[in-house]
Amino acid sequence: MSFSNSKTSDHDWSHVRETNKLLNLSAAQVDVILQESELSVNTLTESFTDIVESMQTINNHLLSLDISDANKQVLDCCLETKDKIQTAIIAFQFYDRMQQCLQHVTLNLRGLSRLVENPERLNNPDEWHEYQNQIRSRYTMESEKMMFDAILEGKSFDEAIAVKNANQYNHSSDIELF
Repeated sequence: MSFSNSKTSDHDWSHVRETNKLLNLSAAQVDVILQESELSVNTLTESFTDIVESMQTINNHLLSLDISDANKQVLDCCLETKDKIQTAIIAFQFYDRMQQCLQHVTLNLRGLSRLVENPERLNNPDEWHEYQNQIRSRYTMESEKMMFDAILEGKSFDEAIAVKNANQYNHSSDIELF
């Protein structure tokens, strides 16, 4: 493999090739971190599930005993711990959302790389429009679609995030399913 020197222009140098390399690098970095984190997250999820099951077993055993003040305190502690673990599991679902978003980023970068490396596609507005439609169709969360639309309307990075945040604030009591 020969390396192109992006500091000087030679007959083999191409901004498209350099862009393609950086797009592929970015996609690879996101993909690798997703793969590496998946094992840890699965382990944590299984651990939380096992802890909840153990707490339920302890709770069931305590319920079969005579109720005393000590048993009542332990039962209350079990229920409180179980509730905290369930809250943690729900909060942990953020990872699933983040993973889905990063998978979209990886797919988008790879697709953009393929688009840019093909001269017929690179300069064809219909190809770009079709690719943009493919990107938008993968989004399942309304906030992703809103950011996408804002960027395509020409809004800045900060404006697009503000649109997304405003939508989330207005629907903060709603649960966004993904």
